[in-house]
Amino acid sequence: MSKNVSEQLVERLIDAGLKRIYAVTGDSLNHLNEAVRKSGKIEWIHVRHEEVGAYAAAAEAELDGLACCAGSCGPGHVHLINGVYDANRSHVPLLVIASTISTYEFGTDFFQETNTIKLFDDCSVYNQMITTAKQAPRILQNAIQHAISKKGAAVIGLPGDVSELPAEENMTSSQFFFTNPVIRPNDNELNQLAQLINENNKITLFCGVGAEKAYHEIIQLSNYLNAPVGYSFRGKMIIQHDNPNEIGMTGLLGLPSAYHAMHESDLVILLGTDFPYQDFMPVKNKIVQIDTAPERLGRRAILELGLCGDVADTIKALIPLLNKKEDSSFLESQLKLYAKVKENLETYVKDNGSEDNIQPEFLASTICNHADDDTIFTVDTGMSCVWGARFIRSTGRRKMLGSFNHGSMANAMPMAIGAALSHPERQVIALCGDGGLSMLLGDLATINQYKLPIKIIIFNNRALGMVRLEMQVAGLKDNATDMLNPDFAKVGEAMGIHSENIHKPEDVEEAIKRAFAHNGPYMLNVFTNPNALAMPPKIELNQIVGMTKSMAKLMLGGKMDEVFDTIKSNYKHLF
Repeated sequence: MSKNVSEQLVERLIDAGLKRIYAVTGDSLNHLNEAVRKSGKIEWIHVRHEEVGAYAAAAEAELDGLACCAGSCGPGHVHLINGVYDANRSHVPLLVIASTISTYEFGTDFFQETNTIKLFDDCSVYNQMITTAKQAPRILQNAIQHAISKKGAAVIGLPGDVSELPAEENMTSSQFFFTNPVIRPNDNELNQLAQLINENNKITLFCGVGAEKAYHEIIQLSNYLNAPVGYSFRGKMIIQHDNPNEIGMTGLLGLPSAYHAMHESDLVILLGTDFPYQDFMPVKNKIVQIDTAPERLGRRAILELGLCGDVADTIKALIPLLNKKEDSSFLESQLKLYAKVKENLETYVKDNGSEDNIQPEFLASTICNHADDDTIFTVDTGMSCVWGARFIRSTGRRKMLGSFNHGSMANAMPMAIGAALSHPERQVIALCGDGGLSMLLGDLATINQYKLPIKIIIFNNRALGMVRLEMQVAGLKDNATDMLNPDFAKVGEAMGIHSENIHKPEDVEEAIKRAFAHNGPYMLNVFTNPNALAMPPKIELNQIVGMTKSMAKLMLGGKMDEVFDTIKSNYKHLF
């Protein structure tokens, strides 16, 4: 019996190494779903919301190199968009199957009709519609090749009537090419870089996720130059562990030490980072940027030199051209400052809070201390992201996934689904905000349905905490940031997940131990201090003035208790 287009596509997905499709089935997806069922070699993951499916697939893609999600016509496409945007902006290879209405209804304003080309054009590296059976294998091969080579989302539109047509053989290549080329600057450019490094004494390396495969080379370069090593959030889990010269993160979630080192240097070398916060970049010293994507060079800072190259390949070719630096005084001074910063962070951990005001720093540190050495963490955007950034330590085997480029709420729980399905052998912990979890609460049912042993820790501060801080530093009285939450423990239990409310700091450690030891999903709803602030390493005068104005407005409004609680909770920041 001949196969149809859907069966042909599923065979090709299996050939590409895909193991699951995250989707809500229905309508134009039904034939693809049936082909998945018949194959027995790929799994259909029934999420409750397509956005969750896209985020879950994006997490799997970041961990394993390629993943797939799907959505049926109209609303299914729109629901996918946020997660697809996130994957594309995070540069992870994601295949998106956007099934749609039958071709003979195109252009008639038919029920649930959307134009997938227009809809996905801004969040994809490839975006095409299959309209004939002959196109199908070629479009799929093109889509996957674009996703893995350009590192982004590739979208294929699949009309319902085309999905059930008899398949036609592909007349072009049906292979998928996962290439790994050597990429480095040319000899002349390398000599320019070496001369610049040899002429300057105080050098700082700043690393991003693009340095993922260059850990050993970065350690070698740092030791050779006596250079401190800072990193972005996405670079932390790669660079921090067993690194004698690391000085922490910079940026909105970072620490003063990395910010200080970069500004005190004669030369800053940016390695595989597209760090977005221009205000944290130095402006009075020389900056070199090395990245595999030359279009990113110079868009965050004024560069002395911008080079196209893989970080590991470039450092290997560069080191023989360098003069070893013997003076370690700059490195030692920056490590001394970093030691003080870490000591200050520990004071927050030791102050564990009070009933219904558990310090989030203490909670995050306790999670870190009891998590496995190869845990996959997922973090929501917002305050829980801050605590994860500052208090979850790298071991060299841990991973941390989040919406670091797109900055969306509600990503942690969906990403944990993708991580748990693709890596059932590893512990998966989702650090969720109460606002983020509320957005996509329904997919707790997916966790229960697939019996995924995800540990969900809710940093329940009863507010949109990051938004509140943004308003305060702008001198605004916070408005509409408070959240009247449900009893998340009861919600979790109703969804089939063992759950607890944690009100007292003295109960935190034992609760975390119970959750981590439990053979199945577990949710801890921890009532954290809503007045804990996450101040950036660089605090400008206008932010101080803004905070003062905001506090004054609260006082004039009679909210003295809230002002006093904020000062008590953050005196180490404020004084």
